[in-house]
Amino acid sequence: MSATSVHDAANRRRSPATLPGYRRGRSPANKGRCYPADPPCVEETVAVMREAGNGDEWEWEQLRPCLEQRLELPVGALFCVISGPTRGRPCSRSGTRAQLRRVARQSGVRRRFAPHQLRHAHAVEMAREGIPLNIIQRQLGHANLGVTSIYLQGIDNGEIIDTVRARRAPMLPASAGLRL
Repeated sequence: MSATSVHDAANRRRSPATLPGYRRGRSPANKGRCYPADPPCVEETVAVMREAGNGDEWEWEQLRPCLEQRLELPVGALFCVISGPTRGRPCSRSGTRAQLRRVARQSGVRRRFAPHQLRHAHAVEMAREGIPLNIIQRQLGHANLGVTSIYLQGIDNGEIIDTVRARRAPMLPASAGLRL
């Protein structure tokens, strides 16, 4: 089969999109678009975690055999394919996303749910707990504080207003206005 053929080895018609260089020279459709940070709320994250396992020890029961087999594989990605022809290769990002979306759908979460959003949710929860922004930045491994602030866009305006209103008024010492 040649690279320009529109049929595969079984003489089935191929989509032009499967041919090498199909999009060469064209920008992706979403290039330049900015999507707002939309981390899942705590309730959604907990619902997905509950759907993923049926007990606190479930994840270790599932991971233990993988980790034991992982010891036999060469150094590489921690989360990798354990068996089959791609054994030892890193798990695919698309497969991980698809699996998380499936579990989210099964748990009743009817919104976009991706692994990277959990990172955003983690940053938002740390901010809500009062952890300083520079500590959150270092924990996430960001070189630029502006990137960390984008992660915190998941905090809604009402929460910001409530936090500012709950803040104590600044206090001056009684002697501050006196001349001695």
